[in-house]
Amino acid sequence: MSVTVIGIGADGWDGLPPASRHEIESCEVLMGSARQLDLVPGGFDRVPWPSPLVPALPGLLERHAGRRVGVLASGDPMFHGIGTTLVRLLGAERVRVLPHPSSVSLACARLGWALDDVGVVSLVGKPAALVVPHLHPGRRVLVLGADPREVAALAPDARLTVLEQLGGPAERVHHSLDDADPLHVLAVECGADGASVTPGRPDDSFEHDGQLTKREVRAVTLALLAPRPGELLWDVGAGAGSIAVEWCRTHPSCRAIAVERHPERAARITRNATALGVPGIEVVVGSSPGALDLEPPDAVFIGGGLTAEGVVERCWDAVRPGGRLVANAVTLESEAVLTRWHGRLGGDLSRIEVSRATAIGGFTGWRPQMPVTTWLVTKERS
Repeated sequence: MSVTVIGIGADGWDGLPPASRHEIESCEVLMGSARQLDLVPGGFDRVPWPSPLVPALPGLLERHAGRRVGVLASGDPMFHGIGTTLVRLLGAERVRVLPHPSSVSLACARLGWALDDVGVVSLVGKPAALVVPHLHPGRRVLVLGADPREVAALAPDARLTVLEQLGGPAERVHHSLDDADPLHVLAVECGADGASVTPGRPDDSFEHDGQLTKREVRAVTLALLAPRPGELLWDVGAGAGSIAVEWCRTHPSCRAIAVERHPERAARITRNATALGVPGIEVVVGSSPGALDLEPPDAVFIGGGLTAEGVVERCWDAVRPGGRLVANAVTLESEAVLTRWHGRLGGDLSRIEVSRATAIGGFTGWRPQMPVTTWLVTKERS
């Protein structure tokens, strides 16, 4: 079957162009939220969305196969909307889209902000912590589906503006965070706070018990892992999860699975991920290689458990063609494992030695950290 998706704003029927009105009037079945369906006249069958929606969509569409089906969507259906879901389900050739100005476009018009210079974060059904990586000094961000009070707690020095019912007769723009209409966009003008997304955050950014890839080594390790948008990382023997966290902070579409055998450390990884704005990191509690029956990764980092039998072999077998495996060693035993695998698979071996300035009495001197041996190998594409 095919469907037509019609974007509609808070101004309802009056704000629709003739082509969109014609499509709605031609429908036998019109689907959408109860609020959207109430905005349009017509004698078609009205089907409000069930909850949860996505699992129910295939059966819902099948029940109306052979009929002319229309779908109402808020604003632009292809911008965080039902249009993208339907295209994934049916294919682009079976979905016709008639867009309406998005709430983001309308918000920028009201604020005088350049749309091409504004960050956009959707928190619909997602934790508020996802906004954290977008908070940088002087940046402007539009947040969809947020509780303004939760965002304010994460960005205490930001100026927040609530834009309600954009384009409709009840439109309102204000700064009160306690009585925001559910249909709103939250505009965030960041203050001076905010952290870089470049890997190498200070060690005290992470809650840890000493099992942490230190800042300088972490920055080099992430450079070798070379995260690209949309890629998945396995962080094996994750400790505090710092590699997984910094991997995910490089781009919103980057994903990570952190594997850690100690439950208390695994809980700590979850807390670090949430605090640093990447709460989507999956944490697996278990020992490797037994715990590594996971989705194939684009990159693997082995930070702990390197000497356990079968860990390197399982990781190498799992990584996708073109993927990277990076392992760090600080003991002679784990270094021997890297040397053996380097002889078998090749790649690059390097040693990182870092000294930090520390107080020695009334003076300052260099205190060396434990040297770290790093192995990088890339799996060739067939």
